[in-house]
Amino acid sequence: MEQLTIVKVGGRIVEEHDSLQRLLADFSKIDGPKLLVHGGGRSATQLAEKLQIQSRIIDGRRITDSETLKVVTMVYAGLVNKTIVAQLQALHLNALGLTGADMNIILSEKRPVATIDYGFVGDIKRIDVSLLSDLIRRQIVPVLAPLTHDGKGMLLNTNADTIAGEIAKSLARSFDVRLIFCFEKKGVLRNESDDESVIAEITRSSFETFVSQGIIRGGMIPKLENAFDAIRSGVKEVVITQASEIHSGKGTRII
Repeated sequence: MEQLTIVKVGGRIVEEHDSLQRLLADFSKIDGPKLLVHGGGRSATQLAEKLQIQSRIIDGRRITDSETLKVVTMVYAGLVNKTIVAQLQALHLNALGLTGADMNIILSEKRPVATIDYGFVGDIKRIDVSLLSDLIRRQIVPVLAPLTHDGKGMLLNTNADTIAGEIAKSLARSFDVRLIFCFEKKGVLRNESDDESVIAEITRSSFETFVSQGIIRGGMIPKLENAFDAIRSGVKEVVITQASEIHSGKGTRII
């Protein structure tokens, strides 16, 4: 099968002009079919402040009330998504910006209220990548914003790492999928204060050990859970690395 590279990028890389340009230049040089999933949470927080809408984040997860949903839709599906598409066009990649609602790619359900009401946040129910596969085979580069829909007309804010993982799993039926999670660090670190302490490989058993020791914690735990789930579901390779290293093979490999 043909190799497909899926890159998920977020954090400051997306929000800062120079770092985004460097990332997209590197992304454009990846051989073969490719797909980009992006975040944009900091930009959403900044716009909410300007609009005097309070942002509430609990355990790293945004509470998405009706006004916040309008903000993240403007930022994710609008400003961030179309900026990326325009810059990829300048790099001679025929990119197409999408949300999970477009072509009915990702159907979600509103997260049920347990101890915390996350508001209009979507948990993915179904992925339909048939039309997405057709676009990729026509050398179009999909650029996915972290929004899905419930099939009843409501958009839902959805975790970008989860979207990247679920899309990778679904496309693994048609392609040899390589999934790369890009962020500011060189990989998963053994010591947060030492940028050179990259853990080269993580297995399921070593992951559980690192979590119990407090070496891996916070938002890195669900990121790695997504990575292991992707490997179990047929994705060939998952790498967590710095945006500038997507060609080098450096970073943390999930095996």
